[in-house]
Amino acid sequence: MHKVASLTRTTMFAAFASFASLALLPIGVASAQGSCKGRPAEGTPACDTTSAKAPFAPTGWKTVALDHFSMQTVDYKKEAAYYAALMNWKVRSDDGSQAVLDIGDIGTVIIRNGYVAPPPPPPRVMTAADSAAAAARGGRGAGRGGAGGGAPRAPVQAVWDSFSWQITPWNAKKVEAELQKRGLNPVADNDGKGFESFHVKDPDGFDVQISNGGYAKARKASAANASLSTPAPFASTDWKTVWLDHISFGVTNYKESAAWYQALLGWKPQGDEGSQNETWICDDCGNAIIRGGNPMNTARPMPAVRRASIGHISFGIQPFDYAKVKADLDSRGLNGREDTGTALKIDDPKAIYKSYHTTTPQGFDLQISNATKSNRTVTAP
Repeated sequence: MHKVASLTRTTMFAAFASFASLALLPIGVASAQGSCKGRPAEGTPACDTTSAKAPFAPTGWKTVALDHFSMQTVDYKKEAAYYAALMNWKVRSDDGSQAVLDIGDIGTVIIRNGYVAPPPPPPRVMTAADSAAAAARGGRGAGRGGAGGGAPRAPVQAVWDSFSWQITPWNAKKVEAELQKRGLNPVADNDGKGFESFHVKDPDGFDVQISNGGYAKARKASAANASLSTPAPFASTDWKTVWLDHISFGVTNYKESAAWYQALLGWKPQGDEGSQNETWICDDCGNAIIRGGNPMNTARPMPAVRRASIGHISFGIQPFDYAKVKADLDSRGLNGREDTGTALKIDDPKAIYKSYHTTTPQGFDLQISNATKSNRTVTAP
């Protein structure tokens, strides 16, 4: 139900990964994680908050659920075993070349081999505004080490290279026609058993699958009870993954991408911050913080080669007691870099959002938070 995506379009943006994402708190706090709001460059052309116009007529579709993610790694077995033990993701299948795991009741992930490290991006030239913004952040380093410190990150050998969303209303012929009408060149991907979908590429060439929810239906129809071909790396936790908190999505032109996803999938941007736009996805899933280049910033021209990447993903778990979660990470030899989205320490009662970043065996930045559907504060306008 998913075709392998080209890695040339999923190169990681180190610069985008350097800012921590926050999808639980009100937009004013979430925006503080960007490089414009409350920073010296706010109000300048470099932080222009004019949103982009829709790239085409809105489809009228509504995203109703995450169907699945796709991940490519150097060693899928190690990565799959890690998620199964730490996050208690249940194994749906393991065929020796890839594993399929259910992310609680909220989604599925396909973890496969085949990752090849992309060439590094060109060095970033720091402007005076960048330096001032870094100073204003006070060296918190959220999302890269945070106040919690921790072990050095493993080399990145994994990329989440595609996501699939269930939409409504669904009529395959009509969906295909609407995609063609907008020049999106849909590629059908069906299983002949009722699952229907189309792959399209977003403005940066990222693989976006639109479907009637094949994996979502499978999760409801039967429990995932397969086993992995490699042993668990440590004792399982008692955590349950209950919420897709947020996706940190680094793109070439965040204004254009936010408008594209809004027009195509009905996502709802919460406000242009000048360097990012936190975007509501659906009632039963969290948000995508779409961040990256600002075309209004003449001091930093748009790169010639367009790229998009998922810098990290945050999942809400239960139970979440910040001290116990940290102890669980420590006892398994895992780093835990605290992130409250603010300058507050995680043990401060005023810190509403509490989370830790940790690093998977293949070097991906995984965030674990206290966010749930019931306590979300970023809602559709």
